[in-house]
Amino acid sequence: MDETVELTVLENDKTISVASKFPGHQEELQERDHEFLSLAVEEAYNGVNCGHGGPFGAVVVLNNEIVVQCHNMVLEYSDPTAHAEITAVREACKKLGRIELSGCDMYASCEPCPMCFGAIHLARFKRLVYGAQAEAAIAIGFDDFIADAIRGTAQYQKINLEIKRADGSGAIIAEEVFRNTKAKFQMY
Repeated sequence: MDETVELTVLENDKTISVASKFPGHQEELQERDHEFLSLAVEEAYNGVNCGHGGPFGAVVVLNNEIVVQCHNMVLEYSDPTAHAEITAVREACKKLGRIELSGCDMYASCEPCPMCFGAIHLARFKRLVYGAQAEAAIAIGFDDFIADAIRGTAQYQKINLEIKRADGSGAIIAEEVFRNTKAKFQMY
């Protein structure tokens, strides 16, 4: 019987690459990605049409089943963090009753901003599939100023924000909370 999966250990970082030998596997995956990404785009339109926020949508999928479909809710919630991806992470965690989403895929209508990417990473998604590049959002007035603001490399800063680490005892006290609560958070 022919093997259905080929495993290759990559020498540079000792990771394992898996390549399916199922005929049509890549095409099936591409069709599935297109289907769920289309739903994320549809959510983006829904959010704009409802007046909830910008044109961003996200879908969380587990085992080929939709867990949640969300759109940007910044205006509706008066919350600058209510991006489609953040809202999807929050709602999926609630629905599944857990704080991580390993095994899930995220489909986002646009390349996530650093905040959203951070949430996706922390939630431990298996895959992220996005449609439009960030430049499409930037071209209509949404910009990716967060990473640039942190680095101080933004051409147009929207806000003047000083970023610095606390000096002296403030930093020491803040670090103690991690040492003092370490045992309660061994899941990480």
